[in-house]
Amino acid sequence: MRAFIAIELPCAIRDYLSQIQNKLKTSGSDVKWVDPKNIHLTIKFLGGIEDKTIDQITGILEAVSCYRPFFYIRISRLGAFPNINAPRIIWAGIDKGNNESEEIAKELEKKIVKIGIPKEDKPFSAHLTIGRSRSAFNRGNLAKMIITLQEEIMQEKIEFCVNKLTLFKSTLTPAGPIYTVLKEANLKIK
Repeated sequence: MRAFIAIELPCAIRDYLSQIQNKLKTSGSDVKWVDPKNIHLTIKFLGGIEDKTIDQITGILEAVSCYRPFFYIRISRLGAFPNINAPRIIWAGIDKGNNESEEIAKELEKKIVKIGIPKEDKPFSAHLTIGRSRSAFNRGNLAKMIITLQEEIMQEKIEFCVNKLTLFKSTLTPAGPIYTVLKEANLKIK
């Protein structure tokens, strides 16, 4: 099964990101927008794993979560991979909460690699993917719109509390992925 560990977003944050998507859609670019209910912050992508490793992964998730205090994340910018001039993956970035997210990701990676799940190829980058460009059609307009919305996002200071980590199963379908919660692990109350 395909699986990943992530930070779920509150409904209000998903609604806010949906509004950002709607503004970006006016660029007329060819983008597959992530269903707002599926937007999350991936902490560790596990890929295809065997069912028998689920117990080990949930044990690691609980061990890491039980002493990590809850923290806040603030959405602070929009961006694109590989860069703003060639936007293929459109994302919302964070400032507050970035260090905590990265520390958790590194710790999970260190423990999960010991049970045979490969290390990530790329360094951790805390972001919320909101869309994937399907072609170069109107990409320039999209880049301009991302830059235009930067100021709005910086002024909004949208913030939320992270009090748990979630292990998801990901089922790919023609209509898009379906995410199923396998385990939630609460972070420590300060």
